[in-house]
Amino acid sequence: MPLNDLEELARIAFDWIWATDSEDRFSYLSSGAERLLGRPTASLIGVERSALFCEREDLSLAVYRETIAARRPFRDLTYVYRHPDGTARWFEISGRPLISPEGDFLGYRGVGSDVSEQHRTRHALVEAHAQLSEQNRRFDAALANMTQGLCMFDADQRLLVWNRRYLEIFGLPEGALDVGMSQRAIIEALVTLGCYKRGVTVDAVSEGTRTSLTADGSKSVLRELADGRIIAVTHRPMPGGGWVATFEDITERRRNEARIIHMARHDGLTDLPNRTRLREIGAELIETLRGGAHLAVLCLDLDRFKPINDSFGHAVGDTLLRAVAERLRAHVRGRDVVARLGGDEFAVLSHVEDTAGAAALAERLIEMVGAPYDLDGITVEIGMSAGIALAASEDGVPHNIERLLKEADMALYEAKAEGRGTCRLFEPQMDETLRERLDLERELREALQQGLFELHYQPLVDLSDNRITGMEALVRWRHPERGLMSPMVFIPLAEETGLIVPIGEWVLRQACRDAAAWPDDISVAVNVSPLQLRHRGFVQSALGALAGSGLKAARLELEITESVLLDDTEANLETLHTLRKLGVRISMDDFGTGYSSISYLRRFPFDKIKIDRSFVRDCAAQSEAGAIIRAIVSLGASLGITTLVEGVETEPQLATVRAEGAQEVQGYLFSPPRPIHEIAALLETSTRSEGLSAGTPAAGTLAA
Repeated sequence: MPLNDLEELARIAFDWIWATDSEDRFSYLSSGAERLLGRPTASLIGVERSALFCEREDLSLAVYRETIAARRPFRDLTYVYRHPDGTARWFEISGRPLISPEGDFLGYRGVGSDVSEQHRTRHALVEAHAQLSEQNRRFDAALANMTQGLCMFDADQRLLVWNRRYLEIFGLPEGALDVGMSQRAIIEALVTLGCYKRGVTVDAVSEGTRTSLTADGSKSVLRELADGRIIAVTHRPMPGGGWVATFEDITERRRNEARIIHMARHDGLTDLPNRTRLREIGAELIETLRGGAHLAVLCLDLDRFKPINDSFGHAVGDTLLRAVAERLRAHVRGRDVVARLGGDEFAVLSHVEDTAGAAALAERLIEMVGAPYDLDGITVEIGMSAGIALAASEDGVPHNIERLLKEADMALYEAKAEGRGTCRLFEPQMDETLRERLDLERELREALQQGLFELHYQPLVDLSDNRITGMEALVRWRHPERGLMSPMVFIPLAEETGLIVPIGEWVLRQACRDAAAWPDDISVAVNVSPLQLRHRGFVQSALGALAGSGLKAARLELEITESVLLDDTEANLETLHTLRKLGVRISMDDFGTGYSSISYLRRFPFDKIKIDRSFVRDCAAQSEAGAIIRAIVSLGASLGITTLVEGVETEPQLATVRAEGAQEVQGYLFSPPRPIHEIAALLETSTRSEGLSAGTPAAGTLAA
């Protein structure tokens, strides 16, 4: 075909025609090439075609060179051309080798086209396909790794998508579902396979889905499976119709929630209902009282638990509390309720026939709890006291559990006051007693804040010369309405409420300040409560009282009772040893009233023992009392301990005590406790040459 004919063809089917010589240098370029190449065609004549290839397109250049070296025709070879304007163009060329009649290779002739737009379109499609493939891959990965099951339905309720987790939740095999399967068909298959618990119908599940989809906002529907698992199903509508359903196994979460709810209403140590749960149960039981039924509320408190807990440790104490809980549970009827209120306090709710039945139950529980316990080789015994309140359906009185618990607690307080190990039924006057006690407690706190306490002093007399050697400080409460109140009224309440600690600290400081003004040979004795001694700061309080007053430690005498050593013995002994090393004198008060007094004399070197007044009261008439005093005095002498006899009120008592060898006495025969402003005159009388004699005018005046 003539060259001009080729150019005419190029205008129709191609963008340009070209020819190269045997060295692959351009020998001809049609006019169309100049527009696409952006260069004059004359400037390219003699230029190798390979110079037009971009260097990064090594693969196209290699294919081209291999082809022309083999003198083969080629078709639709694409390469990238860097246009002078800086953009890349994609050209597609086809060519055939030119051979002379003699058989010589003359070069190539062919056509070329600009396929940049087609390439960009194809490239965009490839990228879009790649992106779609990546999105599908991620979607598949997300579906496969979801912790929730997933199903997607179209507007016709036909299945579009599901994941493996959905199959796992319901135990379905691979291939159990198909695209286009209706939602109802899936539910029918699940019901037929027994996936849901017995009684669940296809209609019920379908209605649950419909209700969830029409509700405002996404709301989970709970479905219980046959194996007990709980599945939360959430339906989310899609724009244009259809919905996505997610399925989450919340069985463990529900169990944890149930455990949390249980823990909030049960005691962590014994697993008994706690006070909160007891109130709920009690309210329910009161509501159901009918036909003459009675509900007994028992408040129970363990006796002697604290010494066991302190002596053997909290682990043994916890084991004991669990053992008590088990005994209580085992000795009530199935519908009765046992609860732990805290510490060593328990409660029982029981339906009984009458008051006698409630009392019998309490007595039975007291006896049962009081039996010995074997706790990993440690045998312990405790007691229990009980308070009872009763609610009857026919008494016409509106009852509530809070009131019944309060009444049972008041009855318990009375039972413990009677000596423990007993039970008491609530009586209306107990309420008044409690109110009076609460009022007294409030007034006691106010008295401490307002400084309404004062000290009176009773002399300690040396029988060798009838001189006062010391004073015992005795606290009194100057009540604004009741007048001067004896410690017998308020000290027990102070012990119960813990107020004895701040009151005791005040007594110690004030007694040291008062004694600092007395002669140097006069000591001051201060009673110390077991609660004070257990307080960690007691030693510092004693030292502070001495330092603040300037009183020498040897002039301070601390009186303790046997109960101090019965409770937390080792710690208390350590405190007493510390104080004695600092120079403070320690005496045992009320000696002889307990069972272990003599054994404690071996464990701690007391400076003085005070023989209880109970031995003095009838010593003049009963030889046994005198013999006991004589034995104690002899014991004290052998141990180098001073003996003092309390409660000497008559001349015959004094004569007997003197005859038995006692060294010191204390009592109304010499002087009652007196306020601080009378002590100076009392001490002046004692320093006279004749000393302080019972029965003399001076003594009579003092004893008035």
